[in-house]
Amino acid sequence: MMLRDIKPKSARTARILAKRAPLHNENSKTALFLRSTTSSSLINTLLTDLHSLKRPLAIRFTKKNLIHPFEDASSLEFFSEKNDASLLCFGSHSKKRPHCLTFVRCFGGKVLDMMEGIVQQGTARTLSQFGGAKCRVGTKPLLSFSGTQFDENGGESKFTLAKSMFIDFFKGGDAKEVDVEGLQWMVSFTAAEGSGEGEKRDIMYIRCWRLVTKRSGQRLPRVEVEEMGPRIDLRLGRVREADEGILKEALKRARTSEARPKKNVETDIVGDKMGRIHLGRQDLDELQTRKMKGLKRSRNALAEDNGEEEVNDLDLVSESNDASKDDDDSGGIDSKRPRLDA
Repeated sequence: MMLRDIKPKSARTARILAKRAPLHNENSKTALFLRSTTSSSLINTLLTDLHSLKRPLAIRFTKKNLIHPFEDASSLEFFSEKNDASLLCFGSHSKKRPHCLTFVRCFGGKVLDMMEGIVQQGTARTLSQFGGAKCRVGTKPLLSFSGTQFDENGGESKFTLAKSMFIDFFKGGDAKEVDVEGLQWMVSFTAAEGSGEGEKRDIMYIRCWRLVTKRSGQRLPRVEVEEMGPRIDLRLGRVREADEGILKEALKRARTSEARPKKNVETDIVGDKMGRIHLGRQDLDELQTRKMKGLKRSRNALAEDNGEEEVNDLDLVSESNDASKDDDDSGGIDSKRPRLDA
């Protein structure tokens, strides 16, 4: 499935499409909160609490909407494109799926993926049920994921999708610098140990903590955490994974003026550049060995070789002289003719 390319027919349509076109630095994602025609009081309160934590990048609809996300998501796509909100949180309640929260991500006006979670009513606590101060509006939280189910390599698909979904949901705007005073709260996601059966399967515990700094008598303050709510025990239900075509388009990055990293070039601890060269198979039979400086012998080597040859020649001459003397001593044949008297 690929995204449809719309060609503008007027100048006004071209300006609208230009505003929706991808940017080098995308704007912060806005979340839209809406509820179904059948929604419980617990879900309505949790939607209000999540909306207050997500502000100012949040929009809340109070009217009821007859929507079934996994059967027909056209209404969610319409609301997403109309309000420029790529994140949606839909609350519903039914006998088969009580106290249900559906998290949806969109790209280009189309649903990218979605995840369904059933809230456990017995352990759920709202934001108002916790006393004490709350975090400031617009602050970014720290995110903590505990459990092997969240691992991308070998982890379960539901938990890995939930991790990616909640990171996008609580990410907020990009920050170049970090102020310690802005670290005021943390959201922890813990996967239940063991698979379990029935309602105890695929449970994820969501807790929100407020970071409090107190005097410690030293240079660094003592940091403590206090639960501020909401407290949600979520059982993961149906999921709809992203289409390969849309996911490929969503993961594309625009080329910028920044220098691209060079391949096969690394820098060691000292700071020296280390390069890697890939060579093909060399045929030594076709190697040019004539008139090569690398194979040319030095003068010293030639002088040593000449000296060795002279020594060898002298040895051969001495050996031949010794051999002739041995032949004379052993009574060899005399080739001299005897003298005849007249």
